[in-house]
Amino acid sequence: MHTTEDHWITTPITADILRGALELERTAHGVLPHRLPAWARAQCADPQLAMVEAQPSGVRLVFRTRATAVELDTLPTKRVYSGAPPRPDGVYELLVDGRPAGQASVTGGNTLTIDMATGATENRPGPAGTLRFTDLPGGAKDVEIWLPHNEITELVALRTDAPIEPVPDRGRKVWLHHGSSISHGSDAASPTTTWPALAASLGGVELINLGMGGSALLDPFTARTMRDTPADLISVKIGINLVNADLMRLRAFTPAVHGFLDTIREGHPTAPLLVVSPILCPIQEDTPGPLAFDFSALAAGKMRFRATGDPAERAAGKLALGVIRDELSRIVRQRAADDPHLHYLDGRELYGEADVAELPLPDELHPDAAAHRRMGERFAALAFAADGPFADHSA
Repeated sequence: MHTTEDHWITTPITADILRGALELERTAHGVLPHRLPAWARAQCADPQLAMVEAQPSGVRLVFRTRATAVELDTLPTKRVYSGAPPRPDGVYELLVDGRPAGQASVTGGNTLTIDMATGATENRPGPAGTLRFTDLPGGAKDVEIWLPHNEITELVALRTDAPIEPVPDRGRKVWLHHGSSISHGSDAASPTTTWPALAASLGGVELINLGMGGSALLDPFTARTMRDTPADLISVKIGINLVNADLMRLRAFTPAVHGFLDTIREGHPTAPLLVVSPILCPIQEDTPGPLAFDFSALAAGKMRFRATGDPAERAAGKLALGVIRDELSRIVRQRAADDPHLHYLDGRELYGEADVAELPLPDELHPDAAAHRRMGERFAALAFAADGPFADHSA
C-alpha cells in the first residue's frame, strides 16, 4: 500500500488561491501576505503598522481538491514581550466545505522581542516549520486554511496528495472592514473566531479584514487602499486607537473623519458604508489618552493597560470614547442627508455595560474569546438583518 508521502504535489502559492490579502511580497523563503499594498506601506515608517499589517488576519488559502492530505511549510514570526508570559503559538484553522476540520500550529520560526518600557525590538531568525492536515474526506471539496491572525506568516511551500485548483466565484459579496486591534482579532481564540470572521461567516460574505492593531488612525493611505479595493459592503470602526495614542484633538478629528469617508466614497459611491463607534472600554470612556502599559501588573505576570489623561482636558478638545461616539453619530447624520447608503452603529450594541460585567476586558482594553464570539454574532444580527445596512436586496 502506498503512502501519501510518495505522491506529494507542490503548488506555487499565488494570489488566485489566497484570499484576504491585498498583496504578496516575494521573499527569500517564499511569499509574505500583506494587508496594505507596498505604496501605502512606504508612506508610514511606524514599526507597529509594519508589524500588524503583515499579520494575516482574515487571510486564508482557498482551493478545490480531492486531496486527503495537505502540508504547508511556513516561517512564522512570533512576538515576545519582555517580562510578560509567553504568547501561545499562532493557530492555523482548516475548513472543509465551510465546516471546521482541524487546527494546528507551527513551532520555531523567527522571534521578535519587544521591550514595552523602551519600545526597543530585537529580531532573532529561526527555522521554518511544517503544518500537516491528514484524513481529509475523499472527493472534490473546497479547502480553506486560515492563517494565524496575530503572527506574521511567510508561506514557503504548499503540498497536497492530489492536484488543486482555485475555487470558482460563488457569487458571494465582499465585505471590506477596517478597525483597531479588536477588529484585528486581539485575544480571539483563532483566526475564524475573530469577531469580523465570525460575522462574515454568519452573513455569508467574503471578508477582507483591514483591522490593524494600534493603527486605526484615519491614515489617508488606508482610506485610499479601501477606495481602490473591490468590495460590495464596507465598514470602518473608528475611535479607540485615536484615544489610546492621544493623536489628535476634536478640531482635527472631525475633518479627518470626513476626509476618510470622502476618499472611500470616491471608489465606492453607493456601496453600503457602515461607521461603527468604539465598544465600551471603561478606562477610556471619559478619560483621554495616552494609554500606558501597567508595569505593576506585569510584575504579577499580567498584561494590563491604563489611561493617563485627565477627564477635564475634554473641554480643550481632547478625545475620549464618549466624545468620539457623539461626534461620529453627528457626522453620519449630517452626511446621510445626501448619502442614503451611509449608516451608523454604536459599538456598545456589540459590547456594552452588561457585557463588561459578564465578560470583562482581561487587560482593560481587549475583549476575550467569548466576547469576540458575542460581538460577531451581534454584528451579524444587526448588519445582515433584513432591515440592516448590509441586507441582501438582490432576491
